[in-house]
Amino acid sequence: MTGQQNTNRILTTHVGSLPRPHDLLNMMKARLAGQSLDEVAYQGRVRDAVAECVRRQADAGIDIVCDGEQSKSGFFTYARERLDGFEPRPGRARTSFAAEVAAFPEYYEQYFRTAMTGGAVAPVVPLVCTGPIRYRGKAALQQDIANLKAALDGVAHVAAFMPAVAPSGVGENDYYNSDEAFFHAVGEALHAEYQAIVDAGLILQIDDPFLSDLFGDPSFDDAQRQRRAEIYVAALNASLTGIPPERVRYHTCYGINHGPRIHEAALADVAGYMLRVNAGAYSFEAANARHEHEYHLWESVKLPEGKVLIPGVITHSSNIVEHPEWIAERLIRFARIVGRENVVAGADCGFSSQATYRPEVHPTVIWAKFAALRDGAMIASKALWP
Repeated sequence: MTGQQNTNRILTTHVGSLPRPHDLLNMMKARLAGQSLDEVAYQGRVRDAVAECVRRQADAGIDIVCDGEQSKSGFFTYARERLDGFEPRPGRARTSFAAEVAAFPEYYEQYFRTAMTGGAVAPVVPLVCTGPIRYRGKAALQQDIANLKAALDGVAHVAAFMPAVAPSGVGENDYYNSDEAFFHAVGEALHAEYQAIVDAGLILQIDDPFLSDLFGDPSFDDAQRQRRAEIYVAALNASLTGIPPERVRYHTCYGINHGPRIHEAALADVAGYMLRVNAGAYSFEAANARHEHEYHLWESVKLPEGKVLIPGVITHSSNIVEHPEWIAERLIRFARIVGRENVVAGADCGFSSQATYRPEVHPTVIWAKFAALRDGAMIASKALWP
């Protein structure tokens, strides 16, 4: 077997982001607001939160663990901390999930006010590129790596991964002469982060919900979507130059947790571009009620040799804890199509992609979901490796 494939059982993992402790959220909020804060105490609290998070993942039966993104407050804040050349522009905010909001305005007015982003420690403010992009996150990244590696010591695990944003997810362009040049510049800068994660012996996870969002965005026509998707993939692959694909996993999702979600892209729209990313494994939503049927796609789309699927078999879209027998059925049907070696049990998306006081799935439920994931993978393994 190669890369991230199974050998004698179905491995378990998840997407990355997990709720942060409330006292850490308080410190993070004060720090982002520029208030006086003991930086040594703050970094110590982050380190302890990572250690606790990793231990709880292992205790719940997760094989491929991560730091839970305990140091990150959200996509845009994290990107601004790591990259020069961007400015926050509150006035440039686009309506998120425009087709969904247009179809269910009353629901989404309440959702965005009270749900995940409503309790975030910092507002979600878009970034705009206003100058040359350069990477400046080396110190913060090395601290994240050190915290995770220290947390792994003495904890049972098969491997560890660290998420990083895709070039498509950083912001908008007001500086480069084309969007293609902009995305490639972002990717060139992020290469330093990607390479450092892999050099540390960790699996690099590229977080890219933006590819799927593109195919559900009514402001683009089909030709524009296809062209932009090609740019996204080309910029990402350029940024992965020199990094072995087997050390990379690529995650795409839809950006909405609890909602109607009837205007999301079909996996069939996204899969062809997803498989062109130079990664060894591909993570995607497959457990929620809008996408579970899409496992049939793999009956006609061939998974390249040596590649791995990480379908979500538990979802971040519900507080129901999936039954292990049903998780096992989900895993077995994927395994029967693409091979038992090529299916790792995962989650649809992260459970706290923003640092928030109001995660939509309660933390106690998250750990129960992980335990069910472990149990379901064990049932599936017994069936697949009799």
